[in-house]
Amino acid sequence: MANQVDLSPKTVTKPKVERPRLYKVLLHNDDYTPREFVVLVLKVVFRMGAETSQRVMMTAHRMGSCVVVVCTKDVAETKVKEAMDLAKEAAFPLLFTAEPEE
Repeated sequence: MANQVDLSPKTVTKPKVERPRLYKVLLHNDDYTPREFVVLVLKVVFRMGAETSQRVMMTAHRMGSCVVVVCTKDVAETKVKEAMDLAKEAAFPLLFTAEPEE
């Protein structure tokens, strides 16, 4: 019986897929950018409703900064760039940053 087939089960190793690290996008308060412009950026770039964007802007105004959204690194970096480009275009010093979530 030289052609005998081994029918015992093989152990299959599945690679452990880690969830991507999340990043938070922060809105930083400044004393120069008009509140209406900040709300507009939050609506356009982050697709927030009027009430939510107003609340996020006021939180950043009162606390110095506010988490706008938590997402993957590439999405966070893209959103920061879009928001900063709009601010630069309008000649406002509005600042958004992305940092890893703990």
